Amino acid sequence: MAFKRSGVQIPYPPPNLGSVASPPLRRASTMKRIPLPQRWPEPPFRIALVEPEIAGNTGAIARLCAATGSELHLVEPLGFRLTDAHLKRAGLDYWEHVSQTRHRGLDTFLAAAPKPERLFFFSTRASRSYTDECYRPGDTFVFGSESRGLPEALLRHHADQTLGIPIRLDHVRSLNVVTAAAIVLYEALRQQGPGD
Repeated sequence: MAFKRSGVQIPYPPPNLGSVASPPLRRASTMKRIPLPQRWPEPPFRIALVEPEIAGNTGAIARLCAATGSELHLVEPLGFRLTDAHLKRAGLDYWEHVSQTRHRGLDTFLAAAPKPERLFFFSTRASRSYTDECYRPGDTFVFGSESRGLPEALLRHHADQTLGIPIRLDHVRSLNVVTAAAIVLYEALRQQGPGD
């Protein structure tokens, strides 16, 4: 097996480079974490997962919510139990720091939305990019299930609130929902500006 870099084949695994010494790695736990400046929105952003199927993806998004102070909304039916080991492993010990709400179905979720006009639905079938929108505190970012996405009727009804993330379609159909949620959420946070 080999990789190409600028037209040159690089064998994998790389050949033994002899006794080239590298500096010792410091354990992450001994390194001081420095909070980066960020203006955290009030009210916080919300991420809604409609009928999520994969526990690990939901756990990773819960961790994203804990890291950003965002709310997590889970729209049933879920494809797993909230006690699932994969879910807990992906969310690690952050679950207690995540503001989460479960909704019995899509209609219940939509009826409970505090600002329906500030719901943004993400789909590979969107005609506008997520970067075309100016996000405000309290906005809700709605993502569909891993295998089906969001219902077509919902996207048609909210066409002006449906956004997508540009990708090359010659190799993949879509991004993983965790990746998509992180891209959108951090763009929204970027737009809020740095903190003091």
